[in-house]
Amino acid sequence: MSKLWGGRFAKNTDVMVEEFTSSISFDSRMYRQDIAGSIAHATMLANCGIITQEDAKLITDGLKGILADIEAGNFSFEVSLEDIHMNIEKRLTERIGAAGGRLHTARSRNDQVALDTHMYVREQVADIAKLLFDLQQAILDTAQKYPEVIMPGYTHLQRAQPILFSHHMLAYFFMLERDFRRLGGVWESADIMPLGAGALAGTTFPIDREQVARALKFSRIYENSLDAVSDRDYILEFLSFASILMMHLSRLSEEIILWSSTEFSFIELDDAHCTGSSIMPQKKNPDVSELVRGKTGRVYGHLMAMLTVAKGLPLAYNKDLQEDKEGLFDTIDTVKFSLTVYAAMLRGMKVNEKAMRQALKTDFSNATDMADYLVKKGLPFRQAHEVAGKCVAYCLTEQKTLTDLSLQELKEFSPLFEDDILEAISIETCVAARNSLGGTSPAQVGQTLGVAKSVLEKQQKRLDMYTKTNL
Repeated sequence: MSKLWGGRFAKNTDVMVEEFTSSISFDSRMYRQDIAGSIAHATMLANCGIITQEDAKLITDGLKGILADIEAGNFSFEVSLEDIHMNIEKRLTERIGAAGGRLHTARSRNDQVALDTHMYVREQVADIAKLLFDLQQAILDTAQKYPEVIMPGYTHLQRAQPILFSHHMLAYFFMLERDFRRLGGVWESADIMPLGAGALAGTTFPIDREQVARALKFSRIYENSLDAVSDRDYILEFLSFASILMMHLSRLSEEIILWSSTEFSFIELDDAHCTGSSIMPQKKNPDVSELVRGKTGRVYGHLMAMLTVAKGLPLAYNKDLQEDKEGLFDTIDTVKFSLTVYAAMLRGMKVNEKAMRQALKTDFSNATDMADYLVKKGLPFRQAHEVAGKCVAYCLTEQKTLTDLSLQELKEFSPLFEDDILEAISIETCVAARNSLGGTSPAQVGQTLGVAKSVLEKQQKRLDMYTKTNL
């Protein structure tokens, strides 16, 4: 088959080279963006007197017909035509004749593919933002569902201090809030229109780039034609956002996996979000969390691959940049899956308050409060820390907890202990006393829940803005 670019070539492309350089197997998913961009380009060419209005109408009607064929499954993509752009242009020319050959006036595949990818990323950001918003809502709902449940807080995976379960969950809410903000940065970088840059230096035709930008709902236009076709920083920003998001989901996954184990039994996942064992009938495996944890490494890999591809490229376009898409597309699919399944899983999760309470009864997570009690009685903190530590050591020997100790036993470690010590180190007191801003007390968590609701209201406005730019 003759190539649309084959005028200077005396030999046909080797079949292996065709297969190696072809991108149609993965970039065909950008057909809507490619057709929308071409319609806007053709309309502009006609308005600027570069092609006739009659040709523009033929082109537009032909492209709309191809769009209908693709969405109906009646379009065969050909590897020999390399990519989505050539497949559509070739079919258009077959349908409408010479007018189809005028579509590519004043543009290159370099700025065309950049346009398609910008539009695709911008649209996917809007979709992912909705899913991220829904996961934040699921976390907020979970926190509100269990407002009084107290659990052990951990450092080094060792029980540290008692906290509200809702406080723990809200930590992830605010991590995702920052992810949402980072995603907004991706949207802003993708919302720049590259078409009109040509291959690298612009075009000799009197085009109107502003008109195309308005038609495609771009708020900005690339100021430099070399930059427009050669950089992929908006893709790198997306992959970076996705890597940080997946890191947060992976951390939550690790906790879900631990909490659902028999050793913890802090939560129970719904059967719909677990699988069994092919040999062990009793098993209920947290496969969703394990897969999200595992797919995090996959997303990291795509970020590192793209950074490596881009690091040594001279201006302007190089074929290396074709490698920007497979990792991008796979990351988009992975992130969408992870967000969707996680929101559903959290909504089906049950919290075992009794198991959490039992864990607190058998540990020393109130030891800091014992030290704080002595500080409030006038003892310097370092001495108070030592006294509380000796009390813990004594309890370990006697197989007791701090609340099991009698006042007489406690006074052997410090005469400052009074009758109010047991109340001071009760689990409820320990939690309620941490009333500093952002702390785990019920009062503070109540305020934080209000802040979280306000965050979602603000994010909803961003979602509405993103959606308005979708074509």
